[in-house]
Amino acid sequence: MTRTAEESEETTRLEAFSDGIFAIAMTLLVLEIRLPEEIPPGTLGDALLHVWRSYLAFLTSFATIGVMWVNHHRIFNLIRRTDQAILTLNLLLMLGVTFLP
Repeated sequence: MTRTAEESEETTRLEAFSDGIFAIAMTLLVLEIRLPEEIPPGTLGDALLHVWRSYLAFLTSFATIGVMWVNHHRIFNLIRRTDQAILTLNLLLMLGVTFLP
């Protein structure tokens, strides 16, 4: 089911706002990954193995937000116009996205 340009105007701003929040949240996840201050030559593999939990947390959170974004996209393909209830529910969803670790 595709929307016409006329129908899309009603949700375009909300979709752009939401896409921005999803993008920023996914980008900020990488800031949680830390490497040791000094890595002796030849020990990069050991250093990366030492912080595997950070990478796993990053991948899990990234995938979770990615699934949420895909679902958001699919839902908004079905919504023709927004109202106060949709705005409020969308803001609550965005709040949840920003609180993901």
